[in-house]
Parts: sequence; C-alpha cells; structure tokens
Amino acid sequence: MDQVTKVETERKAASVRRVFDIYDWVGTAIFSLVLIVAIFTFAFRIVGVDGTSMCDTLQDQDRLVLTSSYYYTPARGDIVVINRYTQDPLIKRIIAVEGDKLEITAAGRVIVNDKELTENYIRGGKDSATIQKSFTTAQVVPKGCVFVMGDNRDNSHDSRDADIAFIKTENIVGHAVFRLFPFDKIGKL
Repeated sequence: MDQVTKVETERKAASVRRVFDIYDWVGTAIFSLVLIVAIFTFAFRIVGVDGTSMCDTLQDQDRLVLTSSYYYTPARGDIVVINRYTQDPLIKRIIAVEGDKLEITAAGRVIVNDKELTENYIRGGKDSATIQKSFTTAQVVPKGCVFVMGDNRDNSHDSRDADIAFIKTENIVGHAVFRLFPFDKIGKL
C-alpha cells in the first residue's frame, strides 16, 4: 500500500470515529436530560416560598427541595406543599393527620388527641396565641385528610379557615426537606 492510500484510509477512519464520538456525546446528553427530568418529576421538586405565613421557619423567597408525594405518608410536624389547583399552592405544617382529634382552645392552644402540642417553631415561641378563625370546635380529622397551619399563626391562611379546612392527602404535592436558598440558611428542614 502506498503512502497516499494509507494516509487517506487513516483520514477516513478518523472521520468515522468523530461521527461515532458525536453520536455517543449526543446520546449521553439526551440520556442525562431525560434522567434529570425524571428525577425532578418523580422524586424531587424545587419550590419558592411566597409570603410570610411560615415565618420564622421559612422566609419569603426561600427556595426549598420537596420530595415527591408518590411514596410519602403525611406525619405531624412535616412541612408540605398543597396544590389548590385554581389558586396558589400553600406551604404549611401538618398539625394533625387522619383520625386525630383536634381542638383549638379559646386561649389559642392546639390540642391533638387530648395533648397540647409543643410548638417551638411558631412565630413568637410556644407562648404565642393561635387565632381560632373559623375552626371553633373539637373535630376528628377525616380519613385521607390532614389539618395544616402556618408557623406565623397571626398571618396564615390555613385549615382554620372554612375555605381551606381539611386538606385531602392526594392534594399534597410534596414534603419540604431541604432549604437551598438563601445560602446562609442552607440545610435540612
């Protein structure tokens, strides 16, 4: 084989390798994109806090990571995002789950299953009064529902209001587990 033929054969082989390298790179990029979309659709979501109803725990404009609601079982104390379909979603804390007996006293104390909640997370500390709003009598949380309240009890539109009341668990978008922003408060919730 003469030198010219050998150089041309090597050039063609290099050209074919480049095409395969490009296909390999494009395939990897597409797979990565599909994987990221699947993770953020089925496992995690990033949401922003809008408002002050969860102060001092969460601040307006905080960015949170939610775990998906697909395998989530609601628990007292969890911070969740609730889909209201025709209105803005709510970010609230679960106070009571299905089957719990719930009472908010005239003095503003929250009683779940005949025990007063210790709520160190509410704005103003555990001595801060809770406004009763429309929720005035002891009730049992219905099956498949939760009762939610904001940590800033004086400034929270939540289950105490008749237009929200008990939240169906199927309307829980996810459980807030981590704060991404602001960076000086980054960490687990």
